[in-house]
Amino acid sequence: MTDEARSGDRGAVQHTTPHHRAHLLSVDGKQHAVVALPLAFSQPVRTDLIRRAVVAAQTHRRQPYGTSPTAGLRHSVEWSGKGRGVARTPRLMDSMRGAQSPNTVGGRPAHPPKVERLWAKKINTTERKLAFASALAATREGKLATERGHKVPHGASLPYVLDDPIEEIRTSSKAREILEHLKLWPDIQRAQDGTQLHSSGRARRRGRVRRTPRSVLVVTSAPGRAIGFRNLSGVDIVPVQRLATEDLAPGGVAGRLTIFSRAAVEALRTRLGEAAP
Repeated sequence: MTDEARSGDRGAVQHTTPHHRAHLLSVDGKQHAVVALPLAFSQPVRTDLIRRAVVAAQTHRRQPYGTSPTAGLRHSVEWSGKGRGVARTPRLMDSMRGAQSPNTVGGRPAHPPKVERLWAKKINTTERKLAFASALAATREGKLATERGHKVPHGASLPYVLDDPIEEIRTSSKAREILEHLKLWPDIQRAQDGTQLHSSGRARRRGRVRRTPRSVLVVTSAPGRAIGFRNLSGVDIVPVQRLATEDLAPGGVAGRLTIFSRAAVEALRTRLGEAAP
C-alpha cells in the first residue's frame, strides 16, 4: 500500500469519527432539539490519565515546607570522651541527659522535610490534553456518575445541555426550580446532607470548617453567568475558558454530573480548535 493510500485511510477514519449528540433542554426540562457535541466527547475514557492530570494539578498548588535549620540543636552539649562506659551521645552540660542527637528526646530530626524538595509532578502536554478530553467523555457515562455517588435520574441522557437562558439565572430559588425540573435536586440534597462540620483540629484552624461533597458542575460560556447556582451545596460554576480536568473529575475520579449551556458547548468547540459539524 502506498503512502498516499495510507494517508487517505487515516483521513477517512478521522473524518468518520462519530459526533456524539445530546438533547437540548429548556429551563423547564423539555427537549427542543439535538446538539452535536465536540469530538472530545467521543474519546475513550482513560481513567489513568485523568488521575495523573489531576494529581499533577494538585501538586503544583502544594506549598513547600520544612523544619527550622536549628530545630533540635538549641542546646549546650558536650561529649565526655571514650573510655567512660557510656554511649557517645552528646549530653547536656554537667548532666548525663542526652540531647541534640536524633536518638534522644528533644534532639534534631534524623531526616526532616526540606523546603528544597520539589513536590510538583510533570505531565506531558499531549497526555494532559488527552486527559481533559477523556474527562469530557466521562461526563456522558451515567454508570461513572453513579459510581461517584451522584443521584442520576433514571433514563437521563448525559451530559445535560440547556438552552442559553440558564446563564441568566441570578437567584437560588430559580436555580432550584430548574434543577427540580431536571430531577437533579436529589443530588444537591445528597451534598447538603453529606456536609461534615469540623468542630476542632487542624482543618478548622486552617479555614476548612466544612467539607461538602461535590454535586452538579455548571459550565458557562463566560465568567459571571448563572450565579444563581453558586449558593447551592456542592455546585461549582466554571466558565468554559477555565474548565480543567480537575473540575470534571474531582479527586481524579471521572464522571461528574455536568450541565453545559448551549453557548458553552460552542465556546468549548472553539477552545478545542474544532469546526462545527
